[in-house]
Formats: sequence, structure tokens, C-alpha cells
Amino acid sequence: MSEDRLKLMEFKSELLNLSFSSIDDERDLKEFINMLKKCLVQHFNIKKCDILFVENDTLKQYKSAISILEQREIPQMVEARASIPQSLKELFDYRDFTDMVLLREGERVFGLLLCQSSPTWKKFSESEVFCEFVDNISKFLRAFIHNLEVRTNEKKFKKLYSMTDLFHSTMDIDIILENVITTIQENYSEFEVELILSNDQEQKTSLKIKQFDYLKERAATVEAFVSGKITIEKSEELNSCILNAPIKGRQAIYGIFQVKAPIQYVFSQKEKEYIAMLTHTAGNALENAKLYHQSHRLIGDLQLINETSHRLNSELDIVEMLTFLKKQLMKSFQPNELCFVFAEKECFQLANASTSLFKSAEGIFYIDFVAKHFEKSKDSLFIADFSRLISSDLKFKSMMAIPMIAGQKIIGFSIVLHEDAYFFSFDSFKLMQSLIHHSSLAISNNILRHKLQEMVDHDHLTKLYARCYLDKFVNQSLTNDESGMFLLLDIDDFKQINDSFGHQVGDQVLIQIGEKLIEEVGEKGICARWGGEELSIYVPNISESEAYHLAKKIVSQIPKITVPKVTVSAGLITWHKQNRPEYQQLFLQADKALYAAKNSGKNKVCIYEDVRALRP
Repeated sequence: MSEDRLKLMEFKSELLNLSFSSIDDERDLKEFINMLKKCLVQHFNIKKCDILFVENDTLKQYKSAISILEQREIPQMVEARASIPQSLKELFDYRDFTDMVLLREGERVFGLLLCQSSPTWKKFSESEVFCEFVDNISKFLRAFIHNLEVRTNEKKFKKLYSMTDLFHSTMDIDIILENVITTIQENYSEFEVELILSNDQEQKTSLKIKQFDYLKERAATVEAFVSGKITIEKSEELNSCILNAPIKGRQAIYGIFQVKAPIQYVFSQKEKEYIAMLTHTAGNALENAKLYHQSHRLIGDLQLINETSHRLNSELDIVEMLTFLKKQLMKSFQPNELCFVFAEKECFQLANASTSLFKSAEGIFYIDFVAKHFEKSKDSLFIADFSRLISSDLKFKSMMAIPMIAGQKIIGFSIVLHEDAYFFSFDSFKLMQSLIHHSSLAISNNILRHKLQEMVDHDHLTKLYARCYLDKFVNQSLTNDESGMFLLLDIDDFKQINDSFGHQVGDQVLIQIGEKLIEEVGEKGICARWGGEELSIYVPNISESEAYHLAKKIVSQIPKITVPKVTVSAGLITWHKQNRPEYQQLFLQADKALYAAKNSGKNKVCIYEDVRALRP
């Protein structure tokens, strides 16, 4: 047996042992190649050697791509050994290398063995057994790589199966997203992995997740999101090869998984297929979870709308209605600020239920912005990032503004604000539209009912309370209060005012007196129009001296504020809880005191007790 044949047999024996031990110990490709290189160095006294693999027209080391070379640059040599091409020599790691051996699988070149020649190597490479050596090393490498691929795929698909099983057993969106990211990171630990979700996705995971922004994302990322297909981009500025895999369900695309590798790296077809399977599985699981949560949210939304409508249509005044609606909106949407604005006499008035921001200049800016919009359109406003519309730096970025419409007319609107951009989802926007729409009719009916009640309770000319309201007020006071006064006034010689100046002037005199009565009584009691030129005042919980002083002051002030000047006569009755009068008795006694004032010279106040004492 020749020396070269013997060396080949020894090498094959060691190569066989190396292969079996690597399979048993489940070594990765890097470990196997390093051991193979040591074996070559020992047997052929080679100082340096390396192995590259050809994949997708790219030369790759066992750890990463080092250079993109079209396969036509690799000489289709017939000889087993050749000189290294200049393109490889120019690479720093290979400038001292001299020889290159093509490793083949049939006619296909799948790898290169590069080395710095030695006498032993040179002699062996020129022997008749060298081709057999190349054939053996090629077969052992292909066998190991195949076995490694089987093991790797087995682990990948076991993980994919367990992940799929998890996805079918949970409706927690955060768990789904975390598992997908973790799986990709485990398989591509040396790469940067990022999840980009569309803006309507809610998540609380601590993993690296950002919102998808059409205006800021790279063109290849947007293309993957729109087309639903994987895109790969070589970015010189980022020095990265970027793979964008869409997270796609049956109904929509929910985001992008982005993998950033070194710019020289080339993703294999198998890698792309695996990532596509992973993201497709995640997309379906995410979609199922979203539909599950959406169904629960819709049920909750319907319950909220029903509860709100039922409550608003109950016997509440406008203040109670807006307070309740504010509570519902704050609980459902969690805004930083909220307001209700109503149209009154061609301008907008802020309701008291609004938060304090809208009473400041900053809040008024938002109200004016929305009011100008609703002057032109009845469409609701949904602004995800206000800073894009306004150049100035605004504190609140997210806005929803919904009009209150009744009878095809905007009667007001509601605004909610939040500091964070994209805080409100589109589902939140639709829910708020429904809430305000269902509330608008109830609020409008309440406002109309309030206006109607105002008309019933007040005299149209003087704006004083009407007789019917006075009757109810006095009745309640006689039952609940400790004391009270009733003052009945009559304008002296009012017929002469109407005859001399006309009824229009007479009406102005009534209005002037009514305004003076309201000014003097204020919140202490109520002023009413008794009928014709007769007016009345009722004040609960007042002493006799205070009542007489108030009556005297009013009678003395009226000639000073009326044009033309008029005087009034007044009858006063006071009561205490020890001698509560009957309802009709109170008015009758005040009327008797009034006639006493008329008959004794006018322009004065008479107290019923004094009048009764003077009677024989």
C-alpha cells in the first residue's frame, strides 16, 4: 500500500470517528468544522485552512456570510485543486492562502476548502488518491450538514408545535406575542428581532414592540405590511440585512416581525419558510384572540350603551345627566381631560361637568378648533397625533370629538383628550360615537323640557316667576321652613301710565320694577308676577324686622329707578312656625294689607298685623 493511500485511510478513519462523535454529542456546525480543520492541519502539516459554503450564490462561513460572490466567479475546474481566486485573496482572512478545493454534491458545488499549502499537502494533492480524498470529505460534510439540518428542523418544528398548542389554549394576546418573539430570538440569537404592531393593537408586554407608522417606516416594511409577503432589504446606512415578515391572519395583517442581520447575511429559503410559518401561526392565533376579546368588548359596549341610555332617560336634570355621562366616558376611555360644550345663541358654552383644563386658554384652543370644524361639518373628529396637524408643541396629542345632534342640528359636542399619541383606538372612537349619539336625544329632550319648564315657571314679560310657581314654592315653605314673609305690591295709578304713554311704556315699567325686585331679593327668596300690575315677593326664614326693612327699601327705591316715575303700595305678612297660616289665608291677609296701603295714601308698606289692630 502506498504512503498516500495509507494517509488517506488514516484520515478517513479519523473523519469517521469525528463524524460519529459529533452526531452523538450533538455538536453544531462550528464545532465540527473546527475539529475538521485541526484534523487537516495535523495530517498535512497545513498552517492555515478554512471551509466556506455556497448558498444562494453566496459564500458563507459556518457562522455568517462573508462575501457575496456570484457562483460564476467560482471556477468550474476539472482539477481537484486550484489556486484561490483574487476576489477571495483580497479578503483579509485569506491573503496568505494558496490552494482551493471545490466540494461537490453531484455537479453542484456546495463548499470550498481553502488552505495555505505545505510540502506534505502539495505532494498529497498531486497523488492519485486526492480525488478520492475530496470525494470523502465532501460526503462526510454533506452527511453531517444533513444530520444537523434534521436535528435543527426537529427542534424548530417541536418548538413550533408546542407554540401552536399554546396558541390554541390561550386567548392572551401578550402571551402570543412574547412566545413568537422568544422563538425567533432563540433561533437567531445573534440577530436583532423587533415586533412592529399596527396602531389598533393593545399590548402591555415589556418586550421590544413599537407601533407601525406608515410615514416613518422603511419602504420595504410598508410593502410587507401592505402585500402580506416577506420582503428583504439591504440597508447601507444601518449596515444590516432586514427581513420583514407580515403577521397575517385570515382577515387582516396585524403587524410585522423584523429581523436585522449583518448586511452580508443572506436568509436561506428554509429560513424564510420557517419564519413565514411562525408568523402565519402567530397571525391566526392573534386574530382568534382579538376576535375573542372583541366579542367580549362588544358585549361590554352594548351593556354600557344600554345602561347609559336607560340612566339618561330617567328623571335626571341636565347637571346630573352630564355628571353621569362624564363618569361613563372617563371609565371607558380613560382620557386626561374631557368636556361638554353646548350651542347657545350662535356661540358655544362650556358645561360645568367639564374638567378644569377647558376653562384655561389651552383648553379653549381645543374647543375653538373643534367648534370651527363643526361649523363646516357634522362628522366626528378622530385625531391620533395632534402634533402632525399643528406645528406648535401641544401637550395633548390624542383627541376624539363627537357632535351632539338633534333634529339634524348640532346642539353641542363632547371632547376627550390624552397626552399620548395614538392612545385612543378606532374601536374606542366608534364606541364614543354610539354613546354620544344615544345620549344626544336624551340631553336634547332634557334641554327642551327645561326650557318649557322655564316658560311655565316664569312670566314672559318681566322674567319673574309665574303665579303657579309661587304657589308651589310658598306651599313647600309653609310646611318645611321656620318662618317667612310675603309681600304683595301694586303699581299706583298704573292705568294712567298706559293711557298717557301707551302699553309698551307700561310694559317697560313692569320690566324695570321686576329687575329691581330680583336685585334686592337675590338668592334669599323669589319674586313673582301676581297678575296685571301686581307683583309679589316671598322670602323664607326671615325675621319680622328684616322683612319690614326689605319691604320699605323696595317701596322707596322703585320711584328712583322707573321711567316714567311710578310708586307702589305694598301689603306685608310675616309668619312663624308657632302660628303657621293656611296657604290661602296668607295671600288674603297680604291683600288686605295692600288695600290698606292704597286707601291710606299709597307709596307705602302696610303690615297685616298693624291693619288688623287698627280695626274697631
